[in-house]
Amino acid sequence: MKYEEYEQKCDEIRMRNAAYLEEFKEDMYNVGLKEKTISRHYKNVDFYINEYLLREEPLEMINGTSPFKIDDFLGYFFIHKCMWSTPSTIKSTAASIKKFYKSMLQRGYIDELNYRELIETIRDNMDYWLEKCEVYNAPDDDMQF
Repeated sequence: MKYEEYEQKCDEIRMRNAAYLEEFKEDMYNVGLKEKTISRHYKNVDFYINEYLLREEPLEMINGTSPFKIDDFLGYFFIHKCMWSTPSTIKSTAASIKKFYKSMLQRGYIDELNYRELIETIRDNMDYWLEKCEVYNAPDDDMQF
């Protein structure tokens, strides 16, 4: 795929993602979440579907439920490429992603199997991701300040 084609496809996906994010925001308002919480979830999901899923090839929102994608994102990319990664931000981002895809399930954009795979992958790998993040963020014991 040529770069121009890639960019055009990404723009098309971002437009669809914008609609999904607005519906997600609406769902969060409807359950009474506070503005600050809504904003955090929105930003976390926006980063996942509009940055991570589009970085190597233009992937649709539904591809974010893939066990490989969520594991790569929270277990590698987020830890190594996002300087704000901490065990707490991994948990928060995972919670945002779960809420988003639950909203997408309820609206009929993904099916139950996609959602279950996502939830199981997060549940089964969370402790490992948190440990990897702690190790990655820990200062080297041999460093002298």
